[in-house]
Order: sequence, then structure tokens, then C-alpha cells
Amino acid sequence: MKEATGELNMSIVIIVGIAGLAAFFYFSLWPIIRSNMNSNTRCSKAICEKCPDNNCKEVDCHLRGSSQTFKCVWKG
Repeated sequence: MKEATGELNMSIVIIVGIAGLAAFFYFSLWPIIRSNMNSNTRCSKAICEKCPDNNCKEVDCHLRGSSQTFKCVWKG
């Protein structure tokens, strides 16, 4: 009986540990990943100005039919 109780306790510790890691990922890492994916998708659909000297890091871009501008990484 003592062995079964020990195994049950270890199972609970493992389940709580996995739940803690999942919560950490969901609440702290996932928002960063999601915003980066949204930014990359928006920039891939955007119309961007040309870099005048080909030494730019960021350029102004806009979406078709929109007057709102935003910065995207210059990809040459």
C-alpha cells in the first residue's frame, strides 16, 4: 500500500509540473510568438517603399486600400 501511495504522489507531482510548464508557455511565451507571426504576416502582404541607399534596416509600408503606415524589416 505504501508503494502505491508513493507512485500516486509522484504522478501528482508530474501532473502539476506539466500543468505549470503549460501555463508558463501559454501566458508568457505564446503572446510573443503570436504577435511576431502577425507582424510577419502583415509585412508579407504590405506594399513597402524602396530603400534609397540599400542600407536600411526598416522601411515604411502600408496595406492596399489603407492609409495607415507601419514599419517592416527591409529585405532588399
